[in-house]
Amino acid sequence: MAGHSHSSNIAARKGAVDKKRSNAFSKLSRNIMSAVKQGGPDPDANFKLRYAIEKARAGNMPKENIERVIKKSAADKSDSMEELNYEGYAPGGVALIITCLTDNRHRTAPDIKYAFERGGGNLGSPGSVGFLFSYKTLVVAERGERSEDEWLELGLECGAEDVKLEGDVVSITAPATDFLPVKKALEDREVAMLSAEMGYVPGTLVAITDKDEARRVLKLIDTLEDNDDVQNVYANYDIPAEWIAELAGS
Repeated sequence: MAGHSHSSNIAARKGAVDKKRSNAFSKLSRNIMSAVKQGGPDPDANFKLRYAIEKARAGNMPKENIERVIKKSAADKSDSMEELNYEGYAPGGVALIITCLTDNRHRTAPDIKYAFERGGGNLGSPGSVGFLFSYKTLVVAERGERSEDEWLELGLECGAEDVKLEGDVVSITAPATDFLPVKKALEDREVAMLSAEMGYVPGTLVAITDKDEARRVLKLIDTLEDNDDVQNVYANYDIPAEWIAELAGS
């Protein structure tokens, strides 16, 4: 289960993420737009759109914004965007998977390569790090007042494979195919979600014990996330939560 590399990261970096809310909404909008162009504007007949909407809702994107993007995308006759994955290593041997949506791969590929080179990492070939991750439903939520036993019981009831508590947050993983029913079950139990997605969960973590190296890892990830074409960056680092909080956005 992804420890500090995902759930603690989301909680500790929440302030920095809030400052980038407009950028986050832009990425969620592109995801919705791509889904509409691929399968039409009806979420009941378009699973990708339904998933994109649910992910946007988990990211606190207002309903009217979502509806506006769907309507605009349905009227837009331009070509659909392409989904691309890039893989590589950050400093310290941390594995990264970067998922992108782009209308021009000839722009995106050099940008990703440049970010790796400038950030002290190495862009790899397809499959170079993918074997270190599994594709799962991943929900990160506020722990609240529930005990560990209560969270474990709730997770089992909602169809989770694994539940992990880390400070003030809880990570819930499930099969990728169960994203919608698991998310709905958690919503029905009034779970306060920080994020909900289908994404890449690392099987093992790489411990980073040097703060300067941790800074370089997080800086590279921030640079990649700032790219408009990048949807998500998944990593297998294990960095102390207090370092993540200190270094977030630095």
